[in-house]
Amino acid sequence: MDLDTFLDLLTERGRRALAEAVEATSSGLDPVVAATRLRKTYDPALSAVALTQAALRERARDKFGPDAAAMYFTRAGLEQSTRREVADHRARRLAAHFGIAPLSAQAALTAPPQAAPSMPPAASPNGPSVADLCCGIGGDMIALARAGFAVHAVDADPLTAAVARANAEALGLGDRVRVHAAEAASVDPAAFDAVFLDPARRTSRGRTFDPMAYSPAWPEVLGIVARSRAACLKVAPGIPDEILPVGAEAEWVSYRGEVKEAVIWCGPLGAGAVRRAGEAVARRATLLPAGLVLAPDAPEAPVGEIGAYLYEPDGAAIRAHLVAEVADMVRGRLIDPLIAYLTSDERVSTPWASCYEIHKVMPFSLKRLRAALRAEGVGSVTIKKRGSAVDIERLRKDLKLSGDKSVVVVLTRIGDRPFALICTPC
Repeated sequence: MDLDTFLDLLTERGRRALAEAVEATSSGLDPVVAATRLRKTYDPALSAVALTQAALRERARDKFGPDAAAMYFTRAGLEQSTRREVADHRARRLAAHFGIAPLSAQAALTAPPQAAPSMPPAASPNGPSVADLCCGIGGDMIALARAGFAVHAVDADPLTAAVARANAEALGLGDRVRVHAAEAASVDPAAFDAVFLDPARRTSRGRTFDPMAYSPAWPEVLGIVARSRAACLKVAPGIPDEILPVGAEAEWVSYRGEVKEAVIWCGPLGAGAVRRAGEAVARRATLLPAGLVLAPDAPEAPVGEIGAYLYEPDGAAIRAHLVAEVADMVRGRLIDPLIAYLTSDERVSTPWASCYEIHKVMPFSLKRLRAALRAEGVGSVTIKKRGSAVDIERLRKDLKLSGDKSVVVVLTRIGDRPFALICTPC
């Protein structure tokens, strides 16, 4: 999809084509039949874009809920966008810092679309101002506007910026948002009350985990932070500890058990956060949708013998170096000082860890594990590992099981010795 074709989709004719495409998609009509039908009324390019948008809206429902039915997407933009619950959490936290009340989401949805006015970047009557740099299709932009901010959003790609602008207007937020196609470096961060920056983590070779390959690259990101009144950064969960800005708070966010991102709160946004003595960066973990928060408040976790239960901490707690806090919750201990598995003699229910009852512990070998599983009539295994170099899929094939029972096999090490634990979920 190019920019001209997308703009054609926003015309009255384009909206009719999209409505027909949505109807065809939702009714389960064969894609070839749907395309043929649309092309009887609309040109091939518009027909193709309308059908693509209809399919993307259907896929987007998981991330954006009811909003997806009114929004516009690119394939890459949808894939890289922030889930609504995560964006809302971040926007609420930023709004709390500024002491502002959010808009009514229902009012925003029912308000008529409006053209984005030219608003000053700071001291806006629409609330504190936020520059959303690298805004993508606008997932965070929407959350920030609904949280009560006046949002100045930019994206380097003109098509993506146009999609973000269309989404603001489609959701009735055009009076709170303005969008421009521009590089993040072209924006003066000091002109806004806060900056939100989500640097692109894709290159021509695909996704990158190297902050130096972000766009803007990490040194440029830190330069923007240094010139900002307050800054919030969205980064990959695996960001190296040593490059985090001194004095910031790093928050790892998990949604339904999956770590989605790390958020770096800089300047006054990270001030006052709980941090361990001697640490330059504060840490916290957040579980969504419950909104539970975990911060440092426990001494170093003890290490001891394997007990009756195994606990696997949520990935956000592991990334935030808060395994000791989870150990305290389950009255447990580490099975190895370098492995994030906990064990306890007690069964404790906590949202911060998955619990497994341990039935057998053995030094790992394929022959020994296969014999133990066959003896118990096991035919299906879920395999987990930490500190193990074993190829899980190859192991699954090599086990050659045929029983009726299901178990969880945990591969790990204690000291230098590999172990296998046969478990069932609590």
